[in-house]
Amino acid sequence: MRSTKLLALASALALAGCGSGSGADPGAGAPQGADAFLGAGCPDAGVRPNGDKEFTYWSMWNADEPQGRVLSKAIRCFTDKTGVKVNVLWLGRDLLTRNIAPALNTGTVPDLFDQDVSQVMATVVAAGGTQPVQDVLDYRVGEGDLKVRDVLPVSSYDFPQNKGPDGKIFEIPYVVFGSAWWYDRTVAGRVTAPKTTDELFQLFDNAKSSGVAAIAQDGDRSTSNAALFTQAALRYLGAGGLVKAAEDKTGEVWRNDVGLYQAAEFVEKIAKGRYLIPGWDSAKYPTLQHRWATGEAAYLSLPGWLPGETKDYLARKGGDHSVSLASFPFPQPPAASHTVAERVPVGFAVTAKAKNPGAAKAFIAYVLNKDILSGVPAVADNLTPRADLAVPESQKDIKAGLTDPGVEQALYLDGVNAVAGGRWVEAVLYPLTDNLLRGNISATDFIDAVADKQVRFWKGAK
Repeated sequence: MRSTKLLALASALALAGCGSGSGADPGAGAPQGADAFLGAGCPDAGVRPNGDKEFTYWSMWNADEPQGRVLSKAIRCFTDKTGVKVNVLWLGRDLLTRNIAPALNTGTVPDLFDQDVSQVMATVVAAGGTQPVQDVLDYRVGEGDLKVRDVLPVSSYDFPQNKGPDGKIFEIPYVVFGSAWWYDRTVAGRVTAPKTTDELFQLFDNAKSSGVAAIAQDGDRSTSNAALFTQAALRYLGAGGLVKAAEDKTGEVWRNDVGLYQAAEFVEKIAKGRYLIPGWDSAKYPTLQHRWATGEAAYLSLPGWLPGETKDYLARKGGDHSVSLASFPFPQPPAASHTVAERVPVGFAVTAKAKNPGAAKAFIAYVLNKDILSGVPAVADNLTPRADLAVPESQKDIKAGLTDPGVEQALYLDGVNAVAGGRWVEAVLYPLTDNLLRGNISATDFIDAVADKQVRFWKGAK
């Protein structure tokens, strides 16, 4: 049974208006359902590798989570249709730093791996560990004569951050996560999507006044802490603006751009207002995400993997607790002039030392077959880059932002986590956004410290 304070919050916020829940669905209706997908037959492969009898795939997923279940079916079907064995290791989110990067200078690397494009750029591409996958665009996907380039929007793979030093793409996407503020209607009530950050803070104040923490945040995830700053900064600077600021070797951009200061003020206001759930800065991920899922906080800012992870967690937890998910985009800060949608493209990359690249690339094309990729929305409640697949209800507003021609498209964190092979965020941004959100420094302190540390960083960079 929900506590009286949660019911009070729902009642109080019901006066705020109706849920945002709008946004056109360009896909083919609702997802088919997990059981229907997992029980369906296997489509034929568009490409049958010549010579390769097997290949090795190191996955960022775990076999028993929703995306892992989708890919497990893809692997089984690919072997059934081509005879090619897939040697898969389910290694989890840290496979780049824990497994692939240490293996790059050895003879034991996978043929295929996956992760989001910025992390792959920082950890593997920068070290010369990938090969181009441009040729995969001309592989058939198993739907007649349709090729990969026919089923994926050009913008999903052809952008600067997905190109190596040779100017060729190094990753083919199969999942896209958009960024959002999430809430459970049964906890936060019926919420009108805030258009400004002032309206956002009013929602936070309403939550606090009803006895529920406003924001859940896993404070040991520096990327999530930094995202509260970068989302605000992108509305002032526009897509690509943060990368330019990060690459300024003088640090003066940080001192002179008022938008960067105002973005820091947004985070400072969260810290000073005590909107974060108690214990946020000492718990280990995903403890606070789970506490949010069980109703202990009203709002949570994360990319679009949240619905699938929440559903999976509650299913494992058991009981009759459920959530009624809704979301809204990051609202506009004062005087900000850029409307931006952030995305996290996750895709497949092939290592430079791959022994079976042909089979690995054929598998990439096979996963993009409509009957295989439909498992992403059906099982994992996530978005795909294909425009003709269903859109989960919880993702419709995110999808609308990612496909709106009037909205600037940016990578999550603006892709600054790939600057200098990922070293800039670790040395400069992450420690300071952590301190800013903890209330240890002010917005002014933050800007001065970034500028100073950035000068020292670039002087010592090689």
